[in-house]
Amino acid sequence: MKNFELKNILPYLVAVLFFLVITFVYFSPLLEGKKIQQSDIVNYQGVSKEINDYRDKTGQEPLWTNSMFGGMPAYQISVQYTSNLVGFADKILKLGLPHPASLVFLYFLGFFVLLLVMRVNPWLAIAGAAAFAFSSYFFIIIEAGHNSKAHAIGYMPFVMAGIILTMQKKYLWGGLFTAVFLSLEVKANHPQITYYLAIIILLYGLFQLIEAFRSKGLIPFGKAVGVLIIAATFAILTNMTSLWATWEYGKYTIRGKSELTSDKANKTSGLDKDYATQWSYGVGETMTLLIPNFYGGSSSLKISDNSKIIEAMKSNGIPDENIRQFTNQRLPFLYWGAQPFTSGPVYVGAIMVFLFFLGLIIVKGPLKWWLLTATVLSIMLAWGHNFMAFTDFFLNYIPGYNKFRAVTMILVIAEFTIPLLGVLAVKEICDKPDDRKRLFKGLQLALGITAGIALIFSLFPGMFLDFAGSSDKYTQQQYQFPEWLMQAIRDDRLRMLRMDAIRSLVFIILSAGIISALLFKKVKKEYAFIALTIFILADMFTVNKRYLNNDSFTSKSRVDNPYEPSAADNQILQDTAPDFRVLNLTSNTFNDAGTSYFHKSIGGYHGAKLRRYQELIDNGIEPDIQTFSRTMTTDSAFILNMLNTKYFILPNKEKQPFVFPNRNALGNGWFVSSFRLVDNADAEIQAIKNFSPATTAIIARGFQEYITDFKPSKDSGDVITLTEYLPNKLSYRYQSKNKGLAVFSEIYYPKGWNAYVDGILTPHFRANYVLRAMVLPAGDHKVEFRFEPVVFHTGEMISLLSSGVLILLVILGVVFEALKARKTRS
Repeated sequence: MKNFELKNILPYLVAVLFFLVITFVYFSPLLEGKKIQQSDIVNYQGVSKEINDYRDKTGQEPLWTNSMFGGMPAYQISVQYTSNLVGFADKILKLGLPHPASLVFLYFLGFFVLLLVMRVNPWLAIAGAAAFAFSSYFFIIIEAGHNSKAHAIGYMPFVMAGIILTMQKKYLWGGLFTAVFLSLEVKANHPQITYYLAIIILLYGLFQLIEAFRSKGLIPFGKAVGVLIIAATFAILTNMTSLWATWEYGKYTIRGKSELTSDKANKTSGLDKDYATQWSYGVGETMTLLIPNFYGGSSSLKISDNSKIIEAMKSNGIPDENIRQFTNQRLPFLYWGAQPFTSGPVYVGAIMVFLFFLGLIIVKGPLKWWLLTATVLSIMLAWGHNFMAFTDFFLNYIPGYNKFRAVTMILVIAEFTIPLLGVLAVKEICDKPDDRKRLFKGLQLALGITAGIALIFSLFPGMFLDFAGSSDKYTQQQYQFPEWLMQAIRDDRLRMLRMDAIRSLVFIILSAGIISALLFKKVKKEYAFIALTIFILADMFTVNKRYLNNDSFTSKSRVDNPYEPSAADNQILQDTAPDFRVLNLTSNTFNDAGTSYFHKSIGGYHGAKLRRYQELIDNGIEPDIQTFSRTMTTDSAFILNMLNTKYFILPNKEKQPFVFPNRNALGNGWFVSSFRLVDNADAEIQAIKNFSPATTAIIARGFQEYITDFKPSKDSGDVITLTEYLPNKLSYRYQSKNKGLAVFSEIYYPKGWNAYVDGILTPHFRANYVLRAMVLPAGDHKVEFRFEPVVFHTGEMISLLSSGVLILLVILGVVFEALKARKTRS
């Protein structure tokens, strides 16, 4: 029973208790019954309303929604993939904690487990877990509502722990651990974070391979790789539905290759380069890893009472009331970095940057080179369009890289590697007390580098920077700021940098002091680790509070019911027609989720909309909107009419929304009297810029087989009527005197939609760039469109079977170890 003595398990109990206490201290409003208000979750509530309503009513997944962008698969909006039985482990690990406490607890626990696997003292592992968990970006994304991203980040260290355990020749438990946690990582459903984790893993594997070759350990390395391949296979199979659906859908989205040939220099096989790199970290902005306010912090900050702006306003005679009104706002112009805007900097902690440099100097072996390589790579790729030669190579030649936007996100790699090497540096000092001279020299050098940088910027911040942002001229013109106020803004930016540089300098010196005391055995290891933990929290806890604090929480009812209908919404909701679209011009139409909460929107909010619809927006919808805005008539708004845009919501003179009915909307379906065959996507997009969708269909030559030797005719009595609407099933009755060509105002998507005429499967094809069309027999018939994707039903079966096998293997592994232990004792 010695292994179960309290002193042996005390550090682990303390760790879990500490993680819980710190989490709830930070999120104290949760104890008052409040909930966090997250902008992206508000958007999610808007765009997923139709999906959730259908699920609540039927208990089934619709898999499609018409609530935004004309209609799109629900795979990356809201689908509950219930067949992966491994998912129950996620609930266990989160201990039933409320959101977002559960995510931060996962941050803590995962990194703690990773450090234990790497044989780090548990008391030091607590400090390392705190450093990782409180990386500023991890809290900023919670504030924004990027929950799946945070969830996936939480599982990154667990997965690495399993891989390292396997490389330590713990093949059984390393393999099972990797399989389970990689399955949970993928289930978190943020492919971009999982992709970045794959980069970390591949770099780790590369350096392990080099080391295995040097040490003649290729056989155990090969065994470990074999086990990990099996583990990865289980992770893929248990998440087969979501992975298969995402892969299949991705080819048709803005993350897939365009069929248009214009603007070739900007195109990749995935996202356009300018879109992928729109959010790129400035080269100098990398300094925020060490000094959080190096570039002004956030695009939405309240200024402090000792602000230079307040001082300047007072000295220029601005009334106190006007000053209060101005400074009580969250100001967008203190940030002056390279990004369009930001919610906050990526700050890994001054202490961890210092320890990272210490690790580079004193840690030896492949782990150091792995972590250094991954860190440098992530920083350089985060520069995006600020280092386009390097970025171009990855966008053009590295598989999968061009499928993701916001390249700044790749700094999650640095946020993983910097604290990890920092902790390994402290471990090196503890493990090699006889090498004190070398270690102390390394400590002095790391201190000189990091403290020196902080000292220079605290004393001479204006020596290297002018504090003028690229958007300052626009800001000055937009807000009509006098030059004295712009100078005060620049002075505030300087002040913010200087104060944070001093702040970082203090924490570096404090941590260097405690590490020095540890090195010279002036303090017990446990006390040194506790002190280090306190310093880390004092540093990072307070920085994170700038961006996610008690003001981010509100009442449960307000979070659960974020949208209130306007008078215009209520007027449109009186229309009992089952299916029509709404164009809202009182909002940012194509980044708007509120309209989707009440209506089927022409716009929407999503990062993976169908590529053809985005191209229709660029080449058809937006030109239609511009024409309508000039003429206030929809006579020539051909694209909006064919999309059955029955209502426009417009602002009146008082900026209040009012309803503009569109009498020219073509309805749910109609017969045309002619069609025009075109050769390719370029010809299609040109053709729809000038045609009459009420009488003509534009059809790509790739669908010619469906209309060979067919000449459409249209009688005045021919009519198509929508009789039943569900997101995944549309029923029509039609009457036609002759065999006719029908166009339906529904978005064409070939992977799942099937058409039936009187219950018989009948081909349908694409017309007018994005819509569905069919050749229909004469007479009175019923037409149905049903969304029946093979990927979902087959994928769920594979997921269920494979996750059941994985759970069985875990149980057998536990039984095997128990029998082995029993045999050893006897």
